[in-house]
Amino acid sequence: MITVLLMRTPSGILRKITATGHAGYAKKGTDILCAAVSVIVQTAVGGLQDVARIQPACILENGRIECGVAAPETLDPKACEAVRIIMETAAIGCQQIELSYGSRYICVRDAAYTE
Repeated sequence: MITVLLMRTPSGILRKITATGHAGYAKKGTDILCAAVSVIVQTAVGGLQDVARIQPACILENGRIECGVAAPETLDPKACEAVRIIMETAAIGCQQIELSYGSRYICVRDAAYTE
């Protein structure tokens, strides 16, 4: 199963998305759910770089992908809003996969952000 953690500050700001594990929906290398989650998070990284013009902290390994952003107060207001939209859109994408395919393959949950 893929576990997606949406790590939020106490005020609800999404600072980091971490996806770990493998869905087990299909054979390794052909699993559309693993690919879908990977694409969503990688697209968020690209959007943060190209649209928000920030460099997110990211990790891409077999069975693990992470995307984290700086504290909102360190960003200019325009970048801050772009970051919020991109991160929340990625979260929605992961949640929609869970709704479509079930928590047997992917579980998305909120977690407390810790540095």
